[in-house]
Amino acid sequence: MAGTPGHPIFLLLLLCAVGQVSPYSTHWKPTWPAYRLPVVLPQSTFNLAKPDFGAEAKLEVSSSCGPQCHKGTPLPTYEEAKQYLSYETLYANGSRTETQVGIYVLRSGEGQPSGKSRRKRQIYGYDSRFSIFGKDFLLNYPFSTSVKLSTGCTGTLVAEKHVLTAAHCIHDGKTYVKGTQKLRVGFLKPKFKDGRGANDSRSALPEKMKFQWIRVKRTHVPKGWIKGNANDIGMDYDYALLELKKPHKRKFMKIGVSPPAKQLPGGRIHFSGYDNDRPGNLVYRFCDVQDETYDLLYQQCDAQPGASGSGVYVRMWKRQQQKWERKIIGIFSGHQWVDVNGSPQDFNVAVRITPLKYAQICYWIKGNYVDCREG
Repeated sequence: MAGTPGHPIFLLLLLCAVGQVSPYSTHWKPTWPAYRLPVVLPQSTFNLAKPDFGAEAKLEVSSSCGPQCHKGTPLPTYEEAKQYLSYETLYANGSRTETQVGIYVLRSGEGQPSGKSRRKRQIYGYDSRFSIFGKDFLLNYPFSTSVKLSTGCTGTLVAEKHVLTAAHCIHDGKTYVKGTQKLRVGFLKPKFKDGRGANDSRSALPEKMKFQWIRVKRTHVPKGWIKGNANDIGMDYDYALLELKKPHKRKFMKIGVSPPAKQLPGGRIHFSGYDNDRPGNLVYRFCDVQDETYDLLYQQCDAQPGASGSGVYVRMWKRQQQKWERKIIGIFSGHQWVDVNGSPQDFNVAVRITPLKYAQICYWIKGNYVDCREG
């Protein structure tokens, strides 16, 4: 491969190679594109001191760097990309480690890696959010994949024991937030009168839903968030993966590489979360993507704090299996005021799952790169 690992052109070629879309000719069906994916593998792991868990939980993040600002940011070098994709792991006993990674590109046919303060407004005009009621909806896919974090955010089930959420829900960029050492994930379940279960033929109608909680075994946060939260690079890495102590036994939604906005069905995205202005309610919304950068999607989906960490998904045709499939293509992060031609404009922002982020998150889930080649 042309270029040296330390030169920006190296990563430019890498991103072009792994991000090149090979869409199928479907004419009428929005189809999941094919990608050539990189490999992100651990190189070394070392222990860190226990954190103090002193940060206050923030249910949203803000940035003044908008689409044009991000588009003007130089691509990271190969070494910078490795630093951003290195990650911290926090365990339930309070210990933590840092893992440094390598980035590789597999050539076709190879089996081994080769190569080296305004008042924030998040409702836009008429409130277009829908509160989801009734166990027939809440307990069924895709709404059943949305879970609540004990720190106040939302997460999405992406594997048998894994939840994808926003990094700021558990880490403020400097240290872990209060309660993260005993982090729990809540699953909505119907609450029945008289102690009867959902399968009891004598059961009354549920009087309300309640959360059943599962403890988190460990969390992964990319160093791009920890190193970059004080500047504009941080929001690009506002994602984290939680591993539960036991399987949740629900259907989950797979992650996928985010297609360009123009390839999304209707240019539209969807997500559900636990907005804090509607306590106890799961709130669903959809809206058009207004702008995009390589790492972020800018949209004006109505949202409130508490929805942070929600999985942003779309439904597209999967040609190999000849079926429609929903996939998580991003993580709802927060709010941005952007200077557009001298006038302030606000957006809600989602972190895109790029090929490199997909390779990293998939490795966290699978523990190997062989199962992470599709994207």
